[in-house]
Amino acid sequence: MSPLPHKFTVRTDRRTSSSRRTFLKAVGAGAIAVAATKGPTIVNAADKAGTKNAIVGDGDFKYECHHGWGEVPSHIKWGETHGVAVDEAGLIYIKHRSHAPEPMDSIAVFDPAGKFVRSFGDCFHGGGHGIDIRKEGNEEFLYLCDVKHGIVAKMTLKGELLWAKGRPMETGKYDDPKARYSPTNICFAPDGGFYIADGYGSHFIHQYDKDGKWVRSWGGAGKEPGQMSTPHGIWLDNRSGRDVSLVVADRANARLQYFTLDGKHIGFVTDVSFPAHFDIRGDVLLVPDLHARVTLLGKDNKVIAHLGYDPDWTKQVLGDGKFPVRGNPSLWQNGRFVHPHDACYDKDGNIFVVEWVPTGRVTKLRKVS
Repeated sequence: MSPLPHKFTVRTDRRTSSSRRTFLKAVGAGAIAVAATKGPTIVNAADKAGTKNAIVGDGDFKYECHHGWGEVPSHIKWGETHGVAVDEAGLIYIKHRSHAPEPMDSIAVFDPAGKFVRSFGDCFHGGGHGIDIRKEGNEEFLYLCDVKHGIVAKMTLKGELLWAKGRPMETGKYDDPKARYSPTNICFAPDGGFYIADGYGSHFIHQYDKDGKWVRSWGGAGKEPGQMSTPHGIWLDNRSGRDVSLVVADRANARLQYFTLDGKHIGFVTDVSFPAHFDIRGDVLLVPDLHARVTLLGKDNKVIAHLGYDPDWTKQVLGDGKFPVRGNPSLWQNGRFVHPHDACYDKDGNIFVVEWVPTGRVTKLRKVS
């Protein structure tokens, strides 16, 4: 993953696809760098005028719903909002997957008030998915997954691309040209390494050391302990009082699966429906669930709350597997989720939720107790 000898810049005055083509061509060789883009902002309508924001949860876990959060700039039209992360300064990074014919920035950055700050990442157009932030020394970095192009990448917070990894042939799991590789999310090891979840591909977890060298792989498709079906999300569970371990959103198996840091199966958590990814604040594990709810689990992994959950609403959203609600915003309800795909905390304990809907949907859950 050493840098390539060339760089390129995404222009701010006129959008072209040349940078994207160069990026995709170069991934197999290593890495490249790209400058950020920005543009004027236009307010994107949030809650309907006069509608009182719903409150979800109870007790110490009560939140006010601000649906349609954020002022989306004119040069971006939300596709499926797939990922969200917050940096130490409180800036919110939203990653979406646009199906527009022309390349579009896949990452938009907002301040805590929802004002647009910058955007970049047209090289991930059509494949935007996982996004997480890690601090290394005194600097924070974005780690990104692209499900269309089969790419995992590292960027600065301003959009400079430091390296990108394509199909991981060193694992020995993809020698067959028909073997799929489509990484969905990444998580960080305590020693500086990282783990990649091939959630939409061949259902493996791949471990790398701090230098980006492959260490091991495990999993594969199935229902037995250690096997997975769509390992969509992955996180380091380092909550106080627990043995440090990896938790995987084994989505199509409707469970969380725990592993040691070297890939040995530990156990399951089944109080989930279709889990997508994670975040942690204190003793609470946050689990966005594609089946119309956001789940909070305590240190013992018992359910604290299923935020926004109503079984009748979930039945309507799923529609016998036809998902009739996701493409019809007129059916969306205040205080209910459609398809939460990622969620994360900010420093004040508020939660940002992004959803797998064609027009995108960002909700800020403002903590009120």
